[in-house]
Amino acid sequence: MKSLVKLKKIKGDASFREFYRNRENKSIIVVSKKEKLKNLLIYDAINKILIKNKILAPILLSENYTNNYIEINDFGDQTLFQILKNKKNKYLIFKKIIKILNKIQSIKDKKVKNFKNKSYKVQEYKNKILFDETKLFCDWYVPKMLSKYRSTQFKKKFRLEIKKLLSKLNYKNVTFVHRDFHVSNLIYYNKKIAVIDSQDALIGNRAYDLASLIDDVRLKTSNELKEKVFKFYIKTNKKIDLKKFKKDFEILSVLRNFKIIGIFMRLAERDNKKKYLKLIPYAWEMINYRIKEQNEFNNLILLLKNNFPKYIR
Repeated sequence: MKSLVKLKKIKGDASFREFYRNRENKSIIVVSKKEKLKNLLIYDAINKILIKNKILAPILLSENYTNNYIEINDFGDQTLFQILKNKKNKYLIFKKIIKILNKIQSIKDKKVKNFKNKSYKVQEYKNKILFDETKLFCDWYVPKMLSKYRSTQFKKKFRLEIKKLLSKLNYKNVTFVHRDFHVSNLIYYNKKIAVIDSQDALIGNRAYDLASLIDDVRLKTSNELKEKVFKFYIKTNKKIDLKKFKKDFEILSVLRNFKIIGIFMRLAERDNKKKYLKLIPYAWEMINYRIKEQNEFNNLILLLKNNFPKYIR
């Protein structure tokens, strides 16, 4: 591999990875010193599963795990986020994305050989993981916003509410979940949609990736479009019990946005990536929009109104 100095560093994401473009090879070098098992080995394993199921995902060209990098093919950098940001008729593109999501959700493979020739099994998205993710809101955001005493009181009640909400989920963990399925992780390449950033994939609730797509904190969309995309998904999945699925969708959207607020505050505080702070108000907006949907949220609404009245109306 060429020296990284000679390669063009490209914009990274919120992970511990760095990306370099090798124009000669038409490839991307993914470097990860921290969490390299997940960011290199598991990333490639999940991509192999996606590719096997005819979903466009990065192909491994070479690996040097000892020196913390892998080389994958380059899909360019035209994300669907960039396309949708300036497009009037967003619905047509969202319909195409739902078709990709349906393909992902039909994946039955859970095991694959990684490039070390060892078997990797996609794990289950257990409630404990969902709980720990939501708790990031308490760990990073709440202490910055509330006094020590109020923060302690809030955390106790908040954790209890999250456990209650998780116990109300209807759908079992049987679906392949990308876990970060939004338009910044979808690339428009050769008139097709490629899926990237899949290293966190688990087997979980089928409503999760849809919530991640529709209530994406990076792309502001109208409530009307959100409903339209949701209805299109239901139309393409006729066996779904609408009432049960909608409930799961709303719970998971709310929990995911709490997680995102926590992660964005952590990125700002721990990693000095302040740019994510500007996205927090929209995450609150979506929490506020979704918690009005069902009675299960009543206690949470009261708790949030008492502590974060600026965001819960």
